Amino acid sequence: MRILTSHRPFLASCALRLGAACAAVVVALHGWAAGVPIRALANDYVLVGESPDPSTTPLFSPTLVRLDSGRLVAGYTVSADTNPKEILLTSDDHGATWTQRAESTLLQGRLFRAGTAIYYLATGTKLGIIRSLDGGETWSTPKYLRGSDPRAWQGTPANVWYAHGNVYIAYEHLLQDIDAWAVAEKGLILLRGAESADLTDAAKWTYSSELVFADVIPGVRDNNVGLDLLGVPFFTQAYPTTAPVGGGRSMAPIGWVEPGVVQIMDPNHVWYDPTGHTFHVLARAHTGGTGFAALTKVVENDDGTMTMSLEQAPAGGNIVYVPCPVGQMRFHIIYDDQTKLYWLLGSQPTDSMTRAELLPPERYDLPNNERHRMVLYFSRDLTDWCFAGLVAKTNSPRQARHYASMAIDGEDLVILSRSGDARAQTAHNGNIITFHRVRNFRDLVY
Repeated sequence: MRILTSHRPFLASCALRLGAACAAVVVALHGWAAGVPIRALANDYVLVGESPDPSTTPLFSPTLVRLDSGRLVAGYTVSADTNPKEILLTSDDHGATWTQRAESTLLQGRLFRAGTAIYYLATGTKLGIIRSLDGGETWSTPKYLRGSDPRAWQGTPANVWYAHGNVYIAYEHLLQDIDAWAVAEKGLILLRGAESADLTDAAKWTYSSELVFADVIPGVRDNNVGLDLLGVPFFTQAYPTTAPVGGGRSMAPIGWVEPGVVQIMDPNHVWYDPTGHTFHVLARAHTGGTGFAALTKVVENDDGTMTMSLEQAPAGGNIVYVPCPVGQMRFHIIYDDQTKLYWLLGSQPTDSMTRAELLPPERYDLPNNERHRMVLYFSRDLTDWCFAGLVAKTNSPRQARHYASMAIDGEDLVILSRSGDARAQTAHNGNIITFHRVRNFRDLVY
């Protein structure tokens, strides 16, 4: 909608005739047409979790699901040196209040629904899992899906996907440790389990083949990366350790991390699979810069196995990166059947080109690692993203609003954020878990 200058006298007369309510609308529309600052959609929050000691005990990995009854089920990790634990909670009043239901020794996992059950699938070497059959009020004892696997299964509570009566979950699988953040040596892998099965049974899961980043990108282990025309890596890397970039900050070797999974739903899309058996894994792209997410695809074969590979452009070349305005940090994607759009929640970079030594001391890590502005986008094709709004922000880069999980709750988006206040140790190590609600989110489409 556009308000022309020539229409303003008519709008003013409308306000005089119809009273104060119309006047308020006219003023709002006039201001919008003239240009006004972006305002946060959901800066207010409900405090769901709080660290007992912000200096030593950060809170991580908020995870959130909505049940058909309207109940919200949430979890987060208390990362203490002794007695770390997962807190599991429910809310029956749209997130206004929360009741703790359980604690678990399984950490940094994600909640998901399957059939009539709710599951919590953790990270770690054994892939621990628990189940609730009563809406999150009580939980089973832990079982383990990968008891003999010495390598770590890691991730954050990214999205899950449902198709063909199955649930699909993307994980990262560490090939080998290096003397740095080891995203270069992480493999991406897709898990599948039948919604009707007891998914605490390890035999009920199927695993795709996996791709390890340093095996896919030439020159990563030799620090001679073959991606020069993309500016990746943005800073010098020094595999298998870190390289200084200034101001006491350093660059780990490039890689991918924190994946989610989607399908192409638009029949007109160049990567659409009419059989419905192709999935795309989108992951945070650690490049030192911004603007990209990492991409792989997984195809379900006729024998039930799943094969992961790189996607290809129509010209035939392999694709590793796709445009993503928040792909430099962990993000969360959901698909809304009503709008036929993907919704993307992540951290907005605003000064990633600042020299590292000139960043304020309270800024965490690399220049692209800004964490205090949580933003929302939508897209029809997972490539062209439209800015929907600023969800929440703080005035201090130490007080993060990031690493959030979200779900659709009727006409709203509900969001659980890994956050910090003035007591937070760093933007990475926040001390509170906050609940936010973006009302009538579909009205943001334009």
